Amino acid sequence: MGAHAAKIAGEALRIALSERGGACIVVATGSSQFEVLDALVQEPGIDWGRIDGFHLDEYVGIPSTHPASFCGYLKQRFVDRIPIRSFHYLDGLSDPTIVCHRAEQAIRLQTVDVAMIGIGENGHLAFNDPPANFDIEAAYHVVELDEACRKQQVGEGWFATLDDVPKHAISMTIREILRARQIVCSVPDARKAPAVRAAIEGPLTNMLPASILRQHPNTTILLDESSAQLLTRPIE
Repeated sequence: MGAHAAKIAGEALRIALSERGGACIVVATGSSQFEVLDALVQEPGIDWGRIDGFHLDEYVGIPSTHPASFCGYLKQRFVDRIPIRSFHYLDGLSDPTIVCHRAEQAIRLQTVDVAMIGIGENGHLAFNDPPANFDIEAAYHVVELDEACRKQQVGEGWFATLDDVPKHAISMTIREILRARQIVCSVPDARKAPAVRAAIEGPLTNMLPASILRQHPNTTILLDESSAQLLTRPIE
């Protein structure tokens, strides 16, 4: 799955570089992205020196040295492994309102060619937990994390207890994710199977934020056998 996701993203970046001389990518974190990012940094024929990157989300109040920091995650697994032209981190220790404003100013100067994302156990996209705001026009906003999302972070081993998980985060908004030319959504693991079924076969609702992906004209959702096990109709 990781290799296939990287191949799709790599092709999108190569096309953008060929047609426009530069490219822009949004990258996600979490356990679903380990293999994706590892394969992407090894994808051939990508001139990273002409590519700008953006961070999808980050906890409020977490330093980059914290084991659960998405800044630290992306620096180790992505940014430090490629000669990327620029990468816009979301600083969890700075004033979140200022962080959102600066990130929006930067991303508004770009056209995102590909957004690498996942789906949470509660159906969230980025940290847009249900009920997600489908209408906010800002590029980034501060959100309150619901208990299901926070429990997922404990279950994946990022935090020892629920009380350790921050209650707020900075997140790219739903509308901003949907502005990407192409979305590559990687969703492994049986834990995600109920959310996958609801996103693909259920109603389009902000109570299952990932269902909004059905409105995007160029989204690929990559599943493994475990995450696809509850689907009732055949898929590719």
